[in-house]
Amino acid sequence: MKVLTKSRFKLGLECPNKLYYTRKKEYANIKLEDPFLEALAQGGFQVEELARLHYPEGVLIEGNDWDYELLWQQTQDLLKQENVTIFEAAFLIDGLFIRVDVLVKTGNTIELIEVKSKSFDPGNEYLLVGKKGAMRESWKPYLFDVAFQKHVIQRCFPEWKINAYLMMADKTKKASIDGLNQLFRISKKEGNRTGVTKKVNTLEATGSLVLGRKKISGIIKDIESNKHKYHTNLSFIESVEFLKDTYLKDAYANWPTSYKGCKSCEFKCSANDKAQGLKSGFENCFTNQHQWTEEDFKTENIFDIFNFRKGSKLFEEGVFFKNQLTEDSIGLMGDPEKLTTSYRQWLQIEKAVNNDDAVYVDEDGLKDEMETWVFPLHFIDFETSTVALPFNKGVKPYEQIAFQFSHHIYHEDGRIEHANEYINNTAGVFPNFEFVRALKTALESDEGSVFRYSHHENTILNAIYFQLLESNEKDKEELIAFIQHISHSKNDSVITWNGTRDMIDLWQVEKNFYYNPLTKGSNSIKAVLPAALASSSFLKEKYAKPLKDINVTSKNFKDNHTWLTLENETVISPYKMLPALFKEWSEDEIENTLSEIEDIDNGGAALTAYGKLQYTDMSKKEVKEITSALLKYCELDTLAMIMIYEHFRELVK
Repeated sequence: MKVLTKSRFKLGLECPNKLYYTRKKEYANIKLEDPFLEALAQGGFQVEELARLHYPEGVLIEGNDWDYELLWQQTQDLLKQENVTIFEAAFLIDGLFIRVDVLVKTGNTIELIEVKSKSFDPGNEYLLVGKKGAMRESWKPYLFDVAFQKHVIQRCFPEWKINAYLMMADKTKKASIDGLNQLFRISKKEGNRTGVTKKVNTLEATGSLVLGRKKISGIIKDIESNKHKYHTNLSFIESVEFLKDTYLKDAYANWPTSYKGCKSCEFKCSANDKAQGLKSGFENCFTNQHQWTEEDFKTENIFDIFNFRKGSKLFEEGVFFKNQLTEDSIGLMGDPEKLTTSYRQWLQIEKAVNNDDAVYVDEDGLKDEMETWVFPLHFIDFETSTVALPFNKGVKPYEQIAFQFSHHIYHEDGRIEHANEYINNTAGVFPNFEFVRALKTALESDEGSVFRYSHHENTILNAIYFQLLESNEKDKEELIAFIQHISHSKNDSVITWNGTRDMIDLWQVEKNFYYNPLTKGSNSIKAVLPAALASSSFLKEKYAKPLKDINVTSKNFKDNHTWLTLENETVISPYKMLPALFKEWSEDEIENTLSEIEDIDNGGAALTAYGKLQYTDMSKKEVKEITSALLKYCELDTLAMIMIYEHFRELVK
């Protein structure tokens, strides 16, 4: 039986064409393997379990997930009661099917409660709808989801009065117990589905409340009356009927392509996907709607242009390819001191059109910048986590947790030392203050320049700064002074500072003075590192040798480890060469693992791994394996910064 569920409705709102591609094995889907989405989903399961404890009388309908008629019948049987609370209540009518997180029935008055692992401030009256009356874009999918649920329920029971609520983490509240998150253990259920095992049975056992409700009945009525629209050419009811008919008929909607929507489309194919016989939904749309040929798909298009805010307008005018652009069309503006956004965009366009892979560098600007740096040079990288349900007492939902750092030193004589690292892998331990102590010890022996890549490390130190202010740590003043010394306050901070040893942002340096066409416009270290390795004769020669031969120490890799790998004369990103987890384990041992992680080669995987160390009952051996992988990944991040620095040195001679 095929039905339009609320998840399919939300997908269709993004782009109706996606309904044709979803759940078809022949179409590639980037989101299926997104570790950030996995971490968010697991956090959602835990919040949902805590939310249910608010309603101890609730009855859960579970199992038989794809038997829509049975689930609907079970719900109807429970609804015969005058008063009842149901978890996962199911409603089925005319090809529409929804399940409600929490439904409270009191006679004919209904509370429809959607549980989200997002956070909110109850005092923020403009959380969902801005001051000018427009619905905030980030909340649109969630609010239309609830409107869809209400619509289906109301069609089943027209006489009901339905009030709608969001139940979320209240970021003004603090956990009053340690290990709140760990009371809801992620487990593996039959069929490899994710489940949650509760270690408590009452709300009181979870300490003070960290979830709150926000009534949204008024906003839902505004959606129903079309005050707020998802698509300007469709009313709410038209959206429901159009998406239902499209999905049930398995029809290609032929919804118009757009710059914003197509740029972020998940139904795209990598070369590896195509080699495995997978299809691209993106290509299908452009073949159908714009008659793109195979040659067009090989032609450089405008979707990957760095920070291209003019993209939507140009796309609407029929400008799809870089070779159609001019300096005037992108609003080129020069700046003799650094690469402006528009100049960087034009560099990317010109080099792509001319098939020019040569690196651009502002030698004078970069050299002037580098001459201000003080040896020894320190390169640091943090791994952090935020979760809806705090791991520790006194912590608010989604407060920053800094659980790991790596620290490399580049000495003036060229020696490269992996000098320090820190990791907390113990469940229930709040690491932030110990983290800063370890970082202070690592950096306080000299006044050499400290480097980060992007703003993340500065943001984290700001967060820990304010945590320390509220703490009773004996050395809080020393730690606060250290943070102020190596960082600067955020723009909206109530307390301002600018450290005399403020960290230098290598990401910003790269943006200001350097452009490598092999990055395809990305400034991510995951793109810049392999591009630098491919472009630099110095790096190629050096890192093709084992660590022991190039004066580089390591805390996690053997002396004979080499970082440069070529495949058909192409540099393979070192991140792709990180050792796989459980490589030496037997099949039986792997089958019994709980983490379900294969590789840790990006921030999302690291975040997921740390979460599972906190709330999964894995063996000591598995904890050790994951810890080892986290240490290797973080070490590579700081070594990558050094490689980029060495590349810059090479360029300015």
